[in-house]
Amino acid sequence: MNRIKSILLFFMMMFLPLNIFADEAKKSGSELNISEIVLEHLSDAYEWHITSYNGKSLSIPLPIILRSSETGHWTFCTAETLPANYFFNENMHGKIYEKLKDGSVVRPLDLSITKAVCQIWIVAFILIAVFLSCAHWYKKRDCTSEAPGGFVGMMEMLVMSIYDDVIKACVGKEYRKYAPYLLTVFFFIFTTNLMGLIPIFPGGANVTGNINITFFLALCTMLLVNVFGNKEYWKDIFWPKVPLFLKFYPVPLIPVIELVGVFTKPFALMVRLFANMLAGHAIILSFTCVIFLGWTLGPGLGAGLNIFSLFMLLFMNLLELLVAFVQAYVFTLLSAVFIGLAHQEEAE
Repeated sequence: MNRIKSILLFFMMMFLPLNIFADEAKKSGSELNISEIVLEHLSDAYEWHITSYNGKSLSIPLPIILRSSETGHWTFCTAETLPANYFFNENMHGKIYEKLKDGSVVRPLDLSITKAVCQIWIVAFILIAVFLSCAHWYKKRDCTSEAPGGFVGMMEMLVMSIYDDVIKACVGKEYRKYAPYLLTVFFFIFTTNLMGLIPIFPGGANVTGNINITFFLALCTMLLVNVFGNKEYWKDIFWPKVPLFLKFYPVPLIPVIELVGVFTKPFALMVRLFANMLAGHAIILSFTCVIFLGWTLGPGLGAGLNIFSLFMLLFMNLLELLVAFVQAYVFTLLSAVFIGLAHQEEAE
């Protein structure tokens, strides 16, 4: 019973800001723009928004680092102290643009520490702390006589399941060479997915729902596959074992298809992770906004809508916990499969 009371108290505290937000919107007469709220939370930002109350925004300022396209001078500031020659272009997802003296508008070199970058750093620190603590446990104990338990045992089970069932099984003989990269990719994606489900700081950033992040991860896999692929891999692309007329007449059909596959495989990795995580975050935010809408309708009309939205929101959050693991697993599995195909042995 005490556990049930604690869970109910947790969700009451979690959704209390929704009631405050709805009351403020109702008093000010402003309409709830669900699409604008969802897109704002899914996009990257130059500050970490915590909450809003009485028309004031509580945010953590993040460092903005810009290099002027006109003068070449560097600018270090925050969103509140942005110089007059720079401005946030809302038509370009809130990115910073520079207005030159001749009236033209250009995009300066932007090396700012945005919300997504800050979230990546937080994830990196978490992973370093987790694995150093696990390494410390193994260093102080005899692993052959004592099996780890608790959190260390869970981490060992997770690492060994990915190592044995995915990396070793899919890559082949040279699996040890690629195990560090594939394990890093798995835990990075898994941790960022989990952090994205936390609605408050230091979580909530849509990292794996950012196409730039998934593009970089897919690019790393593409480079590993094609740079370290053996001669049999390239032979199957440019000289596949098919009849000659399929190779040359009327066009080199099969080699062209295989060459296109070099780029479509990492593209599929990029889009699959991006689309699934973006869709999950968008659905959760949409149901959250429906709760906002229910509060504005009043306690009578909005009660049924709020209860339905609350149950759907809880269901989607639990589903996203599963998706967070599945997407990390699928990305690692497909990367291992592509790397294994690039190290195939010559058929006898």
